[in-house]
Amino acid sequence: MRTTALYQKHLELGAAFTDFGGWNMPVRYGSDLDEHHAVRNSAGLFDISHMAQISVLDDAANFLDYAVVSKVSSLKDGKAKYTMICNEQGGIIDDLIVYRIAERDYLVIANASNREAVFAQLSNLAKDFDVELQDHSLDSALLALQGPKATEILSELVDIDPTPLKYYSIASANLAGVPVLLARTGYTGEDGFEISMQKEHAEKVWDLILETGGDRIKPCGLAARDTLRLEAGMPLYGHELDLETKPQDAGLGRVIAQDKDDFVGKAALISHHPAKLLHALVGEGRRAARQDYEIFYPGTQNPIGKVTSGALSPTLGYPVAMAYLDVAEQLEVGTKLEADVRGTRVSYGVVAMPFYKREGK
Repeated sequence: MRTTALYQKHLELGAAFTDFGGWNMPVRYGSDLDEHHAVRNSAGLFDISHMAQISVLDDAANFLDYAVVSKVSSLKDGKAKYTMICNEQGGIIDDLIVYRIAERDYLVIANASNREAVFAQLSNLAKDFDVELQDHSLDSALLALQGPKATEILSELVDIDPTPLKYYSIASANLAGVPVLLARTGYTGEDGFEISMQKEHAEKVWDLILETGGDRIKPCGLAARDTLRLEAGMPLYGHELDLETKPQDAGLGRVIAQDKDDFVGKAALISHHPAKLLHALVGEGRRAARQDYEIFYPGTQNPIGKVTSGALSPTLGYPVAMAYLDVAEQLEVGTKLEADVRGTRVSYGVVAMPFYKREGK
């Protein structure tokens, strides 16, 4: 199993580990609830170096316009776009963030478990374009500094003022002598930054951020990251997204630029009529429906769908879940449903996504 450049640091901090996409990653350092609340109320630092980092150079804009479902060529320097790379059938190979570093220099961030599939797809498509692909994934490190005090902490370390950097933007900076890319993005629903660097600098930068943050910051593992992203209504590959799912099923049809001349999966996607739709559900009490638990109309025996992600929300104090439900039901916000939680029916209701939205967003 692979480890990141920060594995020894995680051991020293007493982390518990889990296999995530073939990587031995910290799941928590103590209490995942404390880590969750640290991100909501102050700041948390995640090692997300397992994620793939792929550079696309030269005729990158035209190439990516064909490879992914969004119109990447509309980005300006220093801007980013959330998108998806699909196969010819419209199935989602992965969801991505694409950054335009410069006119002929783009950075693609992919999920760790899909790194090889994404790079293989890009490599296959690149044969017809004047592009160069560089997979930096194993030579790079990526940290996520998230929370309302993230900007305050980062400002004490870098040689630029990160405050004016807008959401979904990226800039070069120097962090205590280390060249880094600062991306104002994240996966927690909070303000924050993702910090990319060569992996030989990862321990230095990790230590500096934790030392500078002091009582304002906690190292955080994947357990907190999962409850944070669920509260923020962000889909996770392998739960809400996979090869059998199309963007419209997940309520993400807006990422498809149907006016592009052509792109992989266009014919399948523009003619797609979802048979299932992703819904946000909130439950009563403290028992949470988990992945694959079935959803019913009250008092009925035929399930109308299954939960893809579910937990007792640490921030909100009640169960939240995302579930794919039969589109024929035409469910509306306020519809009453039930989840089968280990043999007991628990009342759930349809709500609007996201479950949690930070003030001012």
